[in-house]
Amino acid sequence: MINIKWKPAGYVTYGDNNRGKILGVGNIERNNRVIIEDVLLVKGLKHSLLSISQLYDKGYKITFEPEQCLITDSKSAETILVGKRVSNIYMLNVSSITSRMNCLLSRDDESWLWHRRLAHIHMHHLNRIASKDLVIDLPKLKFERNKLCGACQMGKQTKSSFKPINVVSTTRPLELLHMDLFGPSRTMSLGGNYYGLVIVDDYSRFTWTFFIATKDETYHVFKGFVKVVQNEKDCSISSIKSDNGREFQNEKFDRFCSKLGIQHNFSAPRTPQQNGVVERKNRSLEELARTMLNENGLPKYFWADAVSTACYVLNRVLIRPILKRTPYELFRGRKPNLSHLKVFGCKCFILNNGKDSLGKFDSKSDEGIFVGYSQHGHAYRVYNKRTMLIEESVHVNFDEANQDMQERPETHADMKFQLLNKLELNWKTRLKKPVCYQKFSQQKQKSNLLNKKVFLTGSVQTCLRSGEFLGICRWIM
Repeated sequence: MINIKWKPAGYVTYGDNNRGKILGVGNIERNNRVIIEDVLLVKGLKHSLLSISQLYDKGYKITFEPEQCLITDSKSAETILVGKRVSNIYMLNVSSITSRMNCLLSRDDESWLWHRRLAHIHMHHLNRIASKDLVIDLPKLKFERNKLCGACQMGKQTKSSFKPINVVSTTRPLELLHMDLFGPSRTMSLGGNYYGLVIVDDYSRFTWTFFIATKDETYHVFKGFVKVVQNEKDCSISSIKSDNGREFQNEKFDRFCSKLGIQHNFSAPRTPQQNGVVERKNRSLEELARTMLNENGLPKYFWADAVSTACYVLNRVLIRPILKRTPYELFRGRKPNLSHLKVFGCKCFILNNGKDSLGKFDSKSDEGIFVGYSQHGHAYRVYNKRTMLIEESVHVNFDEANQDMQERPETHADMKFQLLNKLELNWKTRLKKPVCYQKFSQQKQKSNLLNKKVFLTGSVQTCLRSGEFLGICRWIM
């Protein structure tokens, strides 16, 4: 297009009644000869349109054939343009236009042509090169990404971005719950569990954690949780959101939600970002648990207690965005008290509060490890090193500055294999009264020990099944 006169000349109305503003008027040239006059330059028009009636008025002849159309000069009979039929539209074959006809290309088409010539570089980069005159013979065009490039999509497409929502989409607790399951852990917890179920309330961001041995226990845990939490808040759960895991998407889960009128929403397959509230919570819980275990060098089978403690603390110290209050206050209606919090894994002493009969000169306390807070009352959860059991008690004194556990000369694995070697030696020599004998009455303790049978010989397994346990087994759990 040449001889453009930049002046407003009204509007052009399209077939859908939308209008485009006319920016100027010019001519189309070929071989230094004007072939189309008074061509309108319309703002926002991405394709060049030719009016058949105006071509006839200018002295051109248009011949329509089943596969193409020819635009010829009625005087010289010279073919000016050739259009090929695509469906019900005749389109110009741009690839067949010679270099002398490049003026027929719109500025939009020329910018995309340079995009292809320059190895599909981003349009923003082309604008920088053109504006700063860093190369020669690159026309000063406005390179805009106003349509999709198929080749770029095939070669450079990435995942969609997920922008944070800066509004509170719910108005009350339990209106929407986010759920997710993490695991399996390579190490079984003290309770024999491998998975963790995390539930987050959307409004308050209050979080619950439950630990299960297999995925099929998810339904029963959630069923019990719903009854408890709905009675506690005296309101019903409106909807829940989870991924497409079979632990959530199954017939029992669907029947239970339908019975209670709970709407179950799912994130898109392989798109955890759509369930980002609980996914980010999982990451926070795991990172805090890992940090607390490593601080005191605790065995990995305390991972469930560490995750539970991290959840307990986060509910009381996080700040809910926009609402500017802690999850505990939003859910419970009162500010949390942090005076009772202790260092996870620190050394502690548990008072023997009548659980064992003591002699006159027996010690009144047992040494233990602090592993969390009771979920059913005001008490501490501690691991008693003498009985090798988890206890809940309020009669506990803490040594939070103790560094003994960080400075242990042996690792947990070293102690375990030393224990196994000693067990083998005792039973191979068949001692009648080994020094470290004592009996355990806890069936769960027995089952945990039997889970380690891959490390034990037949004679030791026979001893375990008969109910006689070595007191030195405290590290084998």
